[in-house]
Amino acid sequence: MTKTKEKWYASWFDTPYYHTLYKDRNNTEAQAFMDNLTNYLNLPESGKILDLACGKGRYSIYLNTLGFDVTGIDLSEQSILYAKQFENDTLKFDVHDMTKPYPETFDTVLNLFTSFGYFETEESDLHTIQSIKKELNEFGFGVIDFMNSEYVIENLVAEDIKTIDGIDFQQKRRIENGYIIKDISFKTDGEDFKFQERVKAFTLKDFEILFDKAGVDLLDVFGNYKLQRYDNKTSPRMIMIFK
Repeated sequence: MTKTKEKWYASWFDTPYYHTLYKDRNNTEAQAFMDNLTNYLNLPESGKILDLACGKGRYSIYLNTLGFDVTGIDLSEQSILYAKQFENDTLKFDVHDMTKPYPETFDTVLNLFTSFGYFETEESDLHTIQSIKKELNEFGFGVIDFMNSEYVIENLVAEDIKTIDGIDFQQKRRIENGYIIKDISFKTDGEDFKFQERVKAFTLKDFEILFDKAGVDLLDVFGNYKLQRYDNKTSPRMIMIFK
């Protein structure tokens, strides 16, 4: 099973193997980030949050425990189907393409953990930011949490093997045509699988150009989940606040 180049995320994210490979992501760090971010944004009590590309909803669920009214959207039908078991009066999940405006407005729209840069065209990137603008209420803030591409490229591990639940995931990484590409191959239950992740190596300048075209203002940039200042050489993240 070899992924096609177009919309690789639509099928890879829908497989159980994607969630197996990334199951050990640091929840404690991510939840601390949510605490720091919501405090910084000074969201109103019971404020409305839209979580773009929410996956199985783990951070939507956590934000909801903090008292916020959360909507999580994702293109992956399987992920949303899983997340829906956690729905309540102030937590809902929906299959939705984030390049198109969701028909509600929010106090903040969050796009977290490098859930941007998948698309093949600049139009799709631009439409996503334009959609975020339309999804914000008068006082709302947009947040894109993206990898710091310069830092990632400088520290790129060309190849490694990650063994999880008895599966050996072979990962090969490279830079090609402005994308950071990771080829993932593994064998399980007697079948060979191959997938590819492709994320544009956006710099802060690239985002500034997109923001300008979308008519939004970049207000602040942080370099890690503790919301410390961004440095293009040393910061692992690029967390952009805009409206």
